[in-house]
Amino acid sequence: MTPARSAVFAAAAVLLMAAAPAMPDYVTNAVNDTTRPKEDRDADATRLPAETLAFSGVKPGMTVGELYPCGGYFSRMIADVVGPTGKVYGLETTRWKDCAPADEKVAATVKNFTVKAEDFGAFTLTEPVDVFWITQNYHDLHIKEYGTVDMLAFNKHVFASLKPGGVYFILDHEAPAGTSEDAIAKLHRIEKAQLIREVEAAGFKLAAEGDFLHRAGDDHTLPIFDKAIRGKTDQYALKFVKP
Repeated sequence: MTPARSAVFAAAAVLLMAAAPAMPDYVTNAVNDTTRPKEDRDADATRLPAETLAFSGVKPGMTVGELYPCGGYFSRMIADVVGPTGKVYGLETTRWKDCAPADEKVAATVKNFTVKAEDFGAFTLTEPVDVFWITQNYHDLHIKEYGTVDMLAFNKHVFASLKPGGVYFILDHEAPAGTSEDAIAKLHRIEKAQLIREVEAAGFKLAAEGDFLHRAGDDHTLPIFDKAIRGKTDQYALKFVKP
C-alpha cells in the first residue's frame, strides 16, 4: 500500500471513530447498577441493554410505557435512565400469571415504576408518553392461544397514546419471509417487513433501524426457545416516530 493510500485509510478510520457516538452516562450507569438482579446482569452479554437503551432514545425526564415487562429486565434500567422526574408504566397482561406478581416486586423497590395488568392486547395509560416500548413481545400479539388482537387497532392505540414526535420502539426476532400466523406461533418470530407494514399502517414513520443484535448464524428456522439458538437469535430493533 502506498503512503498516499495509507493516509486515506487512516483519515477514514479517524472519521469513523469520530462518527461513533459515545454511550450516554445515564445509560452506562443504568446498566452498571449493581442492585440489578444477577440473572439480569448475566443476560446482558446476549441482550446488549446499553445498545438497546441508547438506540431507543430514552432520556432523563421521559415518560415511558413498557408493554409486558414480565420481571422488569428492562424496566429497572429504563427507570434509572428517566430518573426521578420521569415515569415508567408497566403494561402487563393477566394472561401470563407469573408476570404481574414479578413486576409488582420491581414496583415495590423502583419508585418511578408502576404496573397494571389487563386483558391480553389491552392497555391503559393515564397520560401521553414519550416512548412506547416493546422488546421481544410484539410477535406474541399475533398468537391466538394468548388472545385475539386486532393489530391495526392496537397500533393505532399506541399512536394515540404517544406525544407528538413520540417514539414507538420495537425489538423482535427475525422470521423467514412470508411467515404465516401459525408459523409465528410456532417460532415466536415475526418478519421485520410485516411488522413495519403493520406499524406504518397506523400512521407511524420508520425513523431508524438498529442492527446491533443481528446474528448471521441464525437462519430463522428454529423456534427461539430451541437450545441450539436460544439467546443467540437474529433480532432487529426499529424506531418509529409519531409525526
